[in-house]
Amino acid sequence: MVAVGVAGSFLPVIPGPLCGWLGLLIIHLTGVIDMDWSFLGITLSVAVLVFILDYFIPIWGTKRFGGTKAGAYGAGIGMLVGLFMGPIGIIFGPFIGALAGEISQKTPMRQAYRAAFGSFIGFLTGTFLKFLICVTFLVLYVLKFWAHKGDFL
Repeated sequence: MVAVGVAGSFLPVIPGPLCGWLGLLIIHLTGVIDMDWSFLGITLSVAVLVFILDYFIPIWGTKRFGGTKAGAYGAGIGMLVGLFMGPIGIIFGPFIGALAGEISQKTPMRQAYRAAFGSFIGFLTGTFLKFLICVTFLVLYVLKFWAHKGDFL
């Protein structure tokens, strides 16, 4: 599950941080490693926070690059519509949505493209954040396993 989480940080249909956390939970459920509720609680909180932030970062990117509220709403709508169009839709949905939102407000094309680019940068930032957390979970998993490897074998 931790490896699936790392893959899920790049594959939009897999909730990477949550899958990675499930891997940490599973190793604690083996009975070999004592349940560490504070460790599991903190890592679950981080996984849920990153999962939620991943939906808002492209919207914030749009606003940071000069987008209007229409562009931010467009990025959010584009993300939701993109969910139903597979990986390509998830990657480019916020960009197209932000662009459409800006164009609907008669924003000059240069500024509209800049705001849409911000949504794409936001998408890349969210992906990097998910990857960072999932790799951290993988390292924690390996450390937990390594510390108890004799008990597993």
